[in-house]
Amino acid sequence: MANAEMPSLAQRTGGPDGGVLKVARTRHYGQWIATFVIISLAALVVNSLITNPRYQWDVVFSYFRDVQVVHGLVTTIVLTVVAMVVGIVIGVLVAVCRDSRNRSVAAAALAYAGFFRGTPLLVQLIFWFNLAALYPVLSIGVPFGPTLVSGEANTLITPYVAAILGLGLNEGAYMSEIVRAGLQSVDPGQTQAAQALGMRRGQIFRRVVLPQAMRVIIPPTGNQTISMLKTTSLVSVIAIPEILFRVQEIYSRTYEVIPLLITVSLWYLVVTTVLSTGQFYLERHFKRGDTQSPEPSLLAALRAGIVPRRAKAAAPTGPAGTEGGRA
Repeated sequence: MANAEMPSLAQRTGGPDGGVLKVARTRHYGQWIATFVIISLAALVVNSLITNPRYQWDVVFSYFRDVQVVHGLVTTIVLTVVAMVVGIVIGVLVAVCRDSRNRSVAAAALAYAGFFRGTPLLVQLIFWFNLAALYPVLSIGVPFGPTLVSGEANTLITPYVAAILGLGLNEGAYMSEIVRAGLQSVDPGQTQAAQALGMRRGQIFRRVVLPQAMRVIIPPTGNQTISMLKTTSLVSVIAIPEILFRVQEIYSRTYEVIPLLITVSLWYLVVTTVLSTGQFYLERHFKRGDTQSPEPSLLAALRAGIVPRRAKAAAPTGPAGTEGGRA
């Protein structure tokens, strides 16, 4: 029921002398200054990019769709996908082994993660590429017994195999820590409840623990994927024709170093943007049913970042704390 005798907003905000107090908006001068500085710097950068002829934008875009560059980009993407698949599989296995009740298994998993995280990736790539110098013949057999399978290392360890071994094994060590953190984030009560329902350990891991851990695993995994895309440039030292290697071949003949480096940087930015978009929607998928407010789309987030919304004014409340003084 509306309260007919409820004082108006002007009366309730009246001063000691009965006058009406004026509500002044807060001035955010720091935000305006920061915006002006950012816009000024952006204008300087854009002006430099447009007016400096040494960038040679015509050369940049002429090589952007060059056959050699595109083939190198395909090789880079394939290496990224294969290395991440290998790294994720190894990471899950090592993370599970780290939490094993068998101390030997846990110690082996810890030693693996420590070794591959503790040595530079570039050194690992060169080591795998030159493995024949240490083991000319690779063989599988019974220890101190007959050899079952054998082959020359130079034949088995091609540059592509060396690249996958170096990238995948190194990534597996980092992914094991990401997966382990995700698994530890799940409340132990979830496992206990599943055990009370009679579920086996494998079922608990696949149906209860892992789906909830994915919320923690997905963001750093997406970051690792983007990092892997750029890390593949290291395989150029073992003559893998990825995009940077292709660009180096071209500018070694034409001496157009800067335009070609800009070309490869633009391609990295394009692929990174696609991966970031996929990560965003994958995170939203695994956050379904979350009690928090749903995350806005990329377009909405971008629009909110450019044009911030003003906070809504609070509705006046009556003595009973109800909106508009209604009972």
